[in-house]
Amino acid sequence: MQFLDNIFFALLLAIGIGYFAINVKKLIRNIKLGHDVDRSDNASERWKNMTMVALGQSKMVKRPVAGFLHIIVYVGFVIINIEVIEIIIDGLFGTHRVLSFMGGFYDVLIGSFEILAFLVLITVIIFWIRRNVTKLGRFASSDLDGKPRNDANYILYFEVVLMSLFLLMNAADFHLQNLGIGHYNQAGSFPISQFIAPMFNGMSEGLVVIIERAAWWLHIAGILVFLNYLYFSKHLHILLAFPNTYFADLNAKGKLNNLESVTNEVKLMMDPSADPFAAPANPDAVPAKFGASDVQDLNWVQLLNAYSCTECGRCTSSCPANQTGKKLSPRKIMMDTRDRLEEVGRNIDLNKGVFVDDGKSLLNDYITPEELWACTTCNACVEECPINISPLSIIIDMRRYLVMEQSAAPMELNNMMSNIENNGAPWPYNQMDRLNWVNE
Repeated sequence: MQFLDNIFFALLLAIGIGYFAINVKKLIRNIKLGHDVDRSDNASERWKNMTMVALGQSKMVKRPVAGFLHIIVYVGFVIINIEVIEIIIDGLFGTHRVLSFMGGFYDVLIGSFEILAFLVLITVIIFWIRRNVTKLGRFASSDLDGKPRNDANYILYFEVVLMSLFLLMNAADFHLQNLGIGHYNQAGSFPISQFIAPMFNGMSEGLVVIIERAAWWLHIAGILVFLNYLYFSKHLHILLAFPNTYFADLNAKGKLNNLESVTNEVKLMMDPSADPFAAPANPDAVPAKFGASDVQDLNWVQLLNAYSCTECGRCTSSCPANQTGKKLSPRKIMMDTRDRLEEVGRNIDLNKGVFVDDGKSLLNDYITPEELWACTTCNACVEECPINISPLSIIIDMRRYLVMEQSAAPMELNNMMSNIENNGAPWPYNQMDRLNWVNE
């Protein structure tokens, strides 16, 4: 019977990890749909960013209450999952609390796991209240209507169930240890679950064993379900925050990149030896698109940003355009980019690895020009993001497309650019009249 349990556990583990690996492969493929961009420079600075921002949560604590609560869940998630290693070993080899040979250190581990699990339970309840009862502004926004709001709550419910199962499993184990039943040898310290254990007083030994085993199986099964739900959830940032902060733009905020195609064109115009009538080197080459109208026009770091978005709303709550009632929401920009990227990915899956034009695009079908032109390019969203996402870079690239491919800028901007082209200045005066003010 034990042998069958081990086989079943191995199959469960293989299915859970295998399905996760399939989705990770899709994720990497979708991110690689973006243009290449070199982010291999200054490795020491990048490691520092990842350590401070992703691992150290340095930007989370700028809002102390939310930051402190998030750190509890984050540390609890990381440390408690060390216990998963023991569960996997026990499940594969039929042992029970295999790491208990560590003695006093094992007691400290289990004790710290329990305290963290209890703190995570309290914190998750506070998070649920903030989202669903007090309804903080950034969580009550229409950006989150439907699936995003439900997704956030599902994760909270998941965490409550996982932590409760962990404590219930330990409480039953503690009760059986005290009774000296079978292989339930004295091992571990149970500062929280020892207060739950009295509920088993009066129950038959067999029933308590069933409860302990059921909690054990449900706990590991829940962890595998949670792992595979991540791909479909905003909580993918649990994994992607680390590469996202490592590959973040290290340039000063406000510094915009130059389009290589435009730079080359300007260089050609300024080269007195260039033949303006010369045929292109490759007449069959498709001219590079200026800016971005769909996700394939963005670079892979921007697509990684979209998948990494936590939907916390700090960017939108700090956006001056949003605060004055305009439609722009940097959070929505990232969510729309991810939704469109997922749609493109499903298209590729259905068409045997090839994208078939579906008549849709990120611009207009997901993000409107009104949203793009509301942006003041102040970088508040970039500064506020706890994992260094840049909604602004996507906004700028889509604006470039509107201006350079469609001449669809607002009238005031088009007038200014026409004046610069014709008069060499943003004002509607002939160059010959530029110094007339001196005469006055």
